[in-house]
Amino acid sequence: MTLPFDVAQFLAVFARYNEAVWPAQVVLTVLAVAAVGLALRARAWSDRAVSGVLALFWIWMGLVYHVAFFSAINPAATVFGASFVLEGIALAALGGVAGRLRFRFRPSVQGGVGAVLLAYALVGYPLLGVALGHRYPATPTFGLPCPTTIFTLGVLLWAEPPVPQTLLLVPLIWSAIGTSAAILLGVRQDLGLGMAGLVTGLLIFVPRLGDARLPGVPAVTGAWGRHPG
Repeated sequence: MTLPFDVAQFLAVFARYNEAVWPAQVVLTVLAVAAVGLALRARAWSDRAVSGVLALFWIWMGLVYHVAFFSAINPAATVFGASFVLEGIALAALGGVAGRLRFRFRPSVQGGVGAVLLAYALVGYPLLGVALGHRYPATPTFGLPCPTTIFTLGVLLWAEPPVPQTLLLVPLIWSAIGTSAAILLGVRQDLGLGMAGLVTGLLIFVPRLGDARLPGVPAVTGAWGRHPG
């Protein structure tokens, strides 16, 4: 596979993006943490709010990163941007408007894997980037496609089944594309994206793999349970 840019150009796009949008990275991270909290401590409006946050992330990535920045070095970025915006619209329509998405942590393999992906996206990914020598601003931050796709997959693993399969198409395709960056460009923290896509696909498309209960993990009940509506 031949890329139309080299490693230096790729990292330079991250630097330009991070410097231009600051402090949006902080705001996006706070929204992500809030979404996790809402999925745990549910309210009547929590599911629509979590869907709205995910929709915002994907529209942001499509327009701000892909179209406004990545397109400068990669002609395919416009196509990527359009697909990300469509993913955001689908999340907003199915989850925010139609209310077809409900999120809660279940003490199962699927729920546990979702929690691991969320922790990796928000904590493990940036720490691994630092360990690998990537320094701000020339590093992928939350709100950029790879860590945010991992986060999205983690949240979707907390969605009550069946998850609309249309919502998985773009994240799973991007998981494969992002893995190529890990291999060809040395962004090794993105190897986690490939694993996230593979495991998420298996758990959602073969539900029996994720249904096993995690030993010693209590169910979410009482104040942390699901409120109607």
